[in-house]
Amino acid sequence: MRTLISTAFVSLDGVVEAPGGEPGYRNSGWTFKDVEFVPEAFEIKGREQQEAAAMMMGRVSYEAFSPVWPDMADFAGYKPMPKYVVSTTLTEDNLVSGWGETTILRSLDDVAALKETEGGPIIVHGSATLNRSLSDAGLIDRYHLLVFPLLLGAGKRLFSDTDKDTQKLRLVEHAAYSNGLQMNVFDVVR
Repeated sequence: MRTLISTAFVSLDGVVEAPGGEPGYRNSGWTFKDVEFVPEAFEIKGREQQEAAAMMMGRVSYEAFSPVWPDMADFAGYKPMPKYVVSTTLTEDNLVSGWGETTILRSLDDVAALKETEGGPIIVHGSATLNRSLSDAGLIDRYHLLVFPLLLGAGKRLFSDTDKDTQKLRLVEHAAYSNGLQMNVFDVVR
C-alpha cells in the first residue's frame, strides 16, 4: 500500500490559501512577504522531492502549478515523476506537455484504488479542497506542515469543519526556526 502525504504551508490559524502569491486572496504571498526567509526551514521541501515517487493535486492547484513548476529548478525533482490530478472537470486536453506522465483521477475511490497499488509515497501539494476531502475520507497517512507564525483570518483551510470522530496524529519529527516557522511531521494513527 502506498503512503499518501499531505504537505502544506499553513498559518497558525489553519489557512493554506495563496501562500506563493496566487491572485484573488487579500493576504496572497504570505509565506514570503511577512516572514523572514531562513533556508533551513525549507529543507523538508527538498527531501520531499527525493522521497516521493509521485505527486497528486486537485484541478485548481494543477492549473496554478503546471504552467510554472516544469521549468523551475526548485521543483526539478517533480518533473519526471508521475502526477495525478483529482478532478471531475479537467480533460486530457487541459494537461500540459513536458511535465511527466499525468493521470486524471475522477473520485476519492480512484485515489483509494491508487493507494492499493505498488510504489512509493505520493505527495499532495496545495489543493485545499482535495486535502479536506482526502482527510475526511481517511486517505491521508502523513502530514508535512510548515506552520507560519501568522494569523490570516479568512481563507481556505487545510482541515474541514466536518463533524467527525477524533483523528489522532503522532508527531514523528519537528523543528522550530529563528523566524518563528515550525516544521511538524505527523503520522495518522489508524
